[in-house]
Amino acid sequence: MASASFAPLRHKSFVLAISANFISSTGTWMQSVALGVYLTLTTHNPLWLGLLTLSAWLPAIIGSPLGGVMADRMDRERWIQFNNFVQALAAAGLAVGELLHRLSPALACFLAIAEGLCGSASWAAWQSLMRDLVDKDEVLAAVSLSSAQFNLGRIIGPVLAAALLAVGNPGWCFVANALSFVVVVVAFAFVRSPKRDIAPSAFRPLHDSMVGLRAMFRTPGARNAVFGVGLVGLFVSPFITLVPAMGIDVLHAGKSGVSWMVTAQGVGAVFGALTLPALARRTSRLAVLRGSLWTAAATEALYAYAPNIWLSSATLVLIGAAYVGCMTGLNTSVQLHAPERERSRILSMYVLSLSIFYPIGALIQSACANIWGVQLVSLVAASAFLLILAVTTFFHPHHWEAMGPAPESTSELVAE
Repeated sequence: MASASFAPLRHKSFVLAISANFISSTGTWMQSVALGVYLTLTTHNPLWLGLLTLSAWLPAIIGSPLGGVMADRMDRERWIQFNNFVQALAAAGLAVGELLHRLSPALACFLAIAEGLCGSASWAAWQSLMRDLVDKDEVLAAVSLSSAQFNLGRIIGPVLAAALLAVGNPGWCFVANALSFVVVVVAFAFVRSPKRDIAPSAFRPLHDSMVGLRAMFRTPGARNAVFGVGLVGLFVSPFITLVPAMGIDVLHAGKSGVSWMVTAQGVGAVFGALTLPALARRTSRLAVLRGSLWTAAATEALYAYAPNIWLSSATLVLIGAAYVGCMTGLNTSVQLHAPERERSRILSMYVLSLSIFYPIGALIQSACANIWGVQLVSLVAASAFLLILAVTTFFHPHHWEAMGPAPESTSELVAE
């Protein structure tokens, strides 16, 4: 079973790219924890956590479609380098502001906009490039390994952040993140992918984005996954934003408690990313996706009223595994169903869906948490998502079937 999960690692360029992304993910999680702690201790208002999430994700309304268009028109490796360089500058700005005691919540949100814009523009290119760095029957495993490196960073990053926060201030976490983006810039100079035939045409980003949007709507396996990730972002994903509020204001676990809670989710996510592709080969990709969605919602409901840091962290391990199963399953459906010529643009719609609905959900839930408390809001959100799953399962079963094997190449698809 394990060989199915690690098969993409036989490709040198994939290993180089995913290793650089792992270093960047570690820096990203160091910064994420440090910013969450900074805002919570500075304001004690969960609304700022929601505003930060909104600032980081909503720029994808522009960045994601633009990134998809550019990734279908130019060298994706160079596009990824450019965007990571700009993100390095934004992280460096955070570091300078904090180390000089000039950082404010508003400035942190402003710099998050720059990182969010370039991060979303780069992400569609990486998702499109990843499929070309491995064999087609390794796509699910490649997506899962990409998720695993991100979530391994979620484990290591908070631990390193906790150490730096104990002896210094958040500024050093921001320095580490800036350096991690530089690593990506250097590494992608050596990543090689197959040459593509890119027909020259006038640069019409709005027109090209609409072409991708129409192609997505014509492809049920991609369309349903794009809508699905939006619902996950609206109802389930905001628990990530509210972890600092849950850890500090509800469980009274302090800064170190927040770091351990984030790490617990990362442990579960890595476990899920490394085991679920093999499970999908023995059952089906669709069965693992559906099971992950149900489990993520149910375990979030349990997490909402966990009485202490230890039970909360244990529940977060389960949520982490299920959540990564949701994301890799939906992403793989888009990867396998999207037409080749519009693949980057359709993947950008996937990023856009998550990038719109996650910050909206985070802002709504954080604002409600400021009134009714984090626990009640988390329970209501999980219950609403469970209801949506039940209605879809019993009244619209074809919604799930569309995300199964792509009809033109069923025999080649992974895990079916």
